[in-house]
Amino acid sequence: MISVIVPVYNVEAYLCRCVDSLLRQTAVDTEIILVDDGSTDGCGALCDRYARQDPRVTTIHKPNGGLSDARNAGLEIAKGEYIAFVDSDDWVAAFFLQRLLEGLQNSGSDICECEVYHTAGAGVAAAAAPKAPICFDTESAMEQLLRNGAFRQHVWNKLYRAEVIGDIRFPVGKTNEDEFWTYQVFARAGRVCKIEDPLYNYFQRPGSIMNAGYSLKRLHGLEAKQARQRYIEENYPQLAARAGADLWLSCVYAAQMSLKYLAGDDFESARKTIDHYRCGISINCRMLSALSQGTAVWAIMSKLNFWGVCRLRNMLKRGL
Repeated sequence: MISVIVPVYNVEAYLCRCVDSLLRQTAVDTEIILVDDGSTDGCGALCDRYARQDPRVTTIHKPNGGLSDARNAGLEIAKGEYIAFVDSDDWVAAFFLQRLLEGLQNSGSDICECEVYHTAGAGVAAAAAPKAPICFDTESAMEQLLRNGAFRQHVWNKLYRAEVIGDIRFPVGKTNEDEFWTYQVFARAGRVCKIEDPLYNYFQRPGSIMNAGYSLKRLHGLEAKQARQRYIEENYPQLAARAGADLWLSCVYAAQMSLKYLAGDDFESARKTIDHYRCGISINCRMLSALSQGTAVWAIMSKLNFWGVCRLRNMLKRGL
């Protein structure tokens, strides 16, 4: 069985598109867990209607606790040997689960990821003939994840063996929750594969968490990447330079966005937070070797004047 966990919060206009795409899946044995996270619109009633009409659907109603809390609630009751996550304003191709399951089983992997189609409306039709998955061992997959290569931090374009998730849960109260979670699950996987077909439609709607503008909460991503860096240093020291480079790049991006969108007390708070995380990064030869030549030059300049370089990058529209 594949358990699909769908956190639901005030997406009445989009929920049916999402759930209907899951009910049309060609994978034969699925359970769809709709977690109504205290919705104040009609989502709760819609979830109940789906549960009454189709035995594959289970609905949980809970007080609002955020995306992480909703996913955790779904994980607590999931019965499947495999787990997938789908956000309630997104939707998937009819063979999303089947392709991921076949890729996972045929390659002997613990996690299978597909490509994502970013859309403001219509979806994309994936090719009918599946492409063979590209496979990586644990360390290679982690390296790809760190540099945003073959793999991304998103939790929702993947299928996982439930046993590799185990007791790993999402951090409640944090944004960028995927950054805290995905690397831990990758570390438990003996093998990870990638399907290059876009089977997941990521809906970029106004008002969503990641499109609601820049705020101090977005700095949770730096906390996650610092925790990841420490984990990598302890468990994959050969990848520590890559993890440090990614944390530095994230600090630079956060500084640029803070300079552009924040002011007053919010900006001063952001400055202190970013300075805290960047001071733990050693810009040395090993880290510079993990960067492209041009990016390495920016890193060296930023070591001399971090905020001045970030202002210059904004003026030049670099990295925004």
